Amino acid sequence: MSHRSRLAGFIIDCETDDLDAAARFWSDALGWPIGTLPAEESDTYVKLDDAPGGLHVEVQKVTHASRVHLDIETDDIEAEVARLEALGAKRLSAVHTWVVMEAPTGQRFCVVRMKHPETGATPNVW
Repeated sequence: MSHRSRLAGFIIDCETDDLDAAARFWSDALGWPIGTLPAEESDTYVKLDDAPGGLHVEVQKVTHASRVHLDIETDDIEAEVARLEALGAKRLSAVHTWVVMEAPTGQRFCVVRMKHPETGATPNVW
């Protein structure tokens, strides 16, 4: 059985002590308003609303160097991780409900649970 996956969006990792200021910058720079997330996530993440194409975009407070990383969402995390490993990616760690991976060229990205499976993604038949 095949699984479904697609680009979920991207996360703007910010090595900062002032997440609110970082989120305001990116909100203003991209022209997307600051949204809301559950209270337990608000110390680490700020959601930006109105991204094109239904993409999910967040500003994240991190302790590593600032960068941008992609999220790939899927209805079967283990199957998608295995597919990406077969393409040359490395599994780095599991965090909560997602897996942090690294492309053969060094970029980090995450494989996350599909948020809205009803909106559809084409089955992976690679």
